[in-house]
Amino acid sequence: MNKAIYIATTEPNSGKSIVSLGLMQSLLGKAARVGYFRPIIDDFEPGKIDNHINTVSTYFNLDIKFEDAYAYRRSDVIRKKNENKDDEIISKIIEKYKAIEERFDFVLVEGTSFTGEGSIIEFDINVLIAKNLGVPAIILATGTGKTLEELVGNLQMAFDSFKEKGVEVLSVIANKVEPKNVDLVVSELETYLPSEVIVSAIPLNPILANPSIKEIVDTLDAKVLFGETYINNQAGNFSVGAMQLRNYLIHLKENGLVITPGDRADIILGALQAHVSGNYPSISGIVLTGGLIPEDSIIKLIEGLSEIVPIISVKGGTFSVTNCIGNIKSQIYAQNTEKINTSINDFERYVKVDALVERLIRFKSNGITPRMFQYNLLKRAKYNKKHIVLPEGLDERVLRATKQLIDLDAVKITLLGDKNQIEEKMVLLDIALDLNRINIISPIESVHFEVYAKTLYELRKHKNVNLAMAKDLMEDVSYFGSMMVYMGDADGMVSGAIHTTQHTILPALQFIKTKPEASIVSSVFFMLLEDRVSVYGDCAINPNPTSEQLAEIAISSAATSLAFGIEPKIAMLSYSSGTSGVGEDVERVRKATEIVKNKRPDLKVEGPIQYDAAVDIKVGKLKLPNSEVAGQANVFIFPDLNTGNNTYKAVQRETKALAIGPIIQGLNKPVNDLSRGCTINDIFNTVIVTAIQAQDVQNKK
Repeated sequence: MNKAIYIATTEPNSGKSIVSLGLMQSLLGKAARVGYFRPIIDDFEPGKIDNHINTVSTYFNLDIKFEDAYAYRRSDVIRKKNENKDDEIISKIIEKYKAIEERFDFVLVEGTSFTGEGSIIEFDINVLIAKNLGVPAIILATGTGKTLEELVGNLQMAFDSFKEKGVEVLSVIANKVEPKNVDLVVSELETYLPSEVIVSAIPLNPILANPSIKEIVDTLDAKVLFGETYINNQAGNFSVGAMQLRNYLIHLKENGLVITPGDRADIILGALQAHVSGNYPSISGIVLTGGLIPEDSIIKLIEGLSEIVPIISVKGGTFSVTNCIGNIKSQIYAQNTEKINTSINDFERYVKVDALVERLIRFKSNGITPRMFQYNLLKRAKYNKKHIVLPEGLDERVLRATKQLIDLDAVKITLLGDKNQIEEKMVLLDIALDLNRINIISPIESVHFEVYAKTLYELRKHKNVNLAMAKDLMEDVSYFGSMMVYMGDADGMVSGAIHTTQHTILPALQFIKTKPEASIVSSVFFMLLEDRVSVYGDCAINPNPTSEQLAEIAISSAATSLAFGIEPKIAMLSYSSGTSGVGEDVERVRKATEIVKNKRPDLKVEGPIQYDAAVDIKVGKLKLPNSEVAGQANVFIFPDLNTGNNTYKAVQRETKALAIGPIIQGLNKPVNDLSRGCTINDIFNTVIVTAIQAQDVQNKK
């Protein structure tokens, strides 16, 4: 079963509580544990909590603390957006959501309410959150004050916006529709929307629209004089008692609210008597205006009545109080079980619940967003911390990345270099790093130096390396770090910030060596694009791979993708698609594709294929209509290093994508290379990836 659903509205007062409550009730019949999460809530006063969270968690008795059920208050989001910290907003939302997801079988995620400052940007924020959580959506809009065309157009535009950003919309619901128009609205929506989208319309229900006495008390800061037990009564309608009692009685309606000045004892007593009389409608409550309280004799008389509706006192004048009550937007809250039960009943009656739940069960996300990918990387690294050696211990970027990694407790770090120089550099750069939490080793001073040198000699003596030469090589940080990995004193190595690729990789090739099933070492980049993660290989090592080598690069890249949670769909790139092109280069790719299919028939692979046909669903269907990969590829195998290296750099620069890599494939233990132009973030991410590779090595032993 899919893990979550996102409930999004297009405007304020859409009534999304009816969907939250109804869907929660339905889900609890399908899953043992259902969680609830709101990424962004309205600001709340000290000592109070968000009404939506309180209502759902209280009524359904959910095991969720209030502070765990949301990520941000509205004002916090506005402040961070003004500080250009959008990434921080999404990262925290993902973190908080994932914590809930881990505890429950399913999570109902409720979007924002479109109230107050910043509401103009809320629709886009909801789309972005749903996309980054990787969950499908239900879109809700209100029919209040709209023509049929406006309502249908509103929902169609919202549907298109979600789909354009890659968010699957499972259901579209029109709420607060005139009862006579329910079938018409459903018919019109089904005409404009894809057939797989579940369309529903819920009629306007007066019970849900009318405020309760409690809401009136809270809004008007009223004082409850009598009948607090019935404070959740619904005010079905209201009328002002300003005329003589005999005339006013004929204006009473069922569950009506009586509004009258506090000194009108005749109206007060007459309304109470009408409430218990079988000849007049029952009333929901009485509002006394002007701050006036009935005289003691009237109070005593009321106190002696057997049944008293809520009687409240407010300070405002009758006219202004009446207007205020008319403007109250009623909400559902935890104590108002009548509204909650009505909401659930309406949802079950008018929404195709079974079809919706079935779609939820069958839903599978097509990919993973960059921010979710990064979150998962960090989480996996922290779960089983590995020891990574960084040979370039004096480089500023390495030191700053080390601080971030240690502060997050993601890995264990060893820096290679002179300890005094490294400490002085950290002081100079104002890097407050607890030196007790990292290892700093100078190769020549290491207690392992002699053992490492002798080991290197034994491994390379057949290549005419003598012990003296081995000791000279072991003074080099790349050799020393690689030997730490080989000997098991470190789980992986990351270098290349100031060294060449050859300097970094050569020692690993000499004695860490390739896996038994690998004939070559290759590389991939994780390309974190705006809305997806792609894998590019080989963009760093093999200049002109043969068909056999291209096939091996593809198989290795698929394994790397799977290891990092990406279901591979492999595109073997060329300048032609399918059988349209001829030439030596095309044939090389075609042959490589056949090798992959023969060796690994379980893999989805297409080639030769052009890049546009690999990523654009329309182009892919046009050029290769029967392909499982065309238009959906996420692993791209370039025909040569020239094409791959230039492409990844062009995509990185032009789209502002984050490129993690190169990630080296085929070695027995992980050693990864950095670009000499790498950033702190590049080093951070490469270390995390290396740690996960080390976990994979451990798991396969």
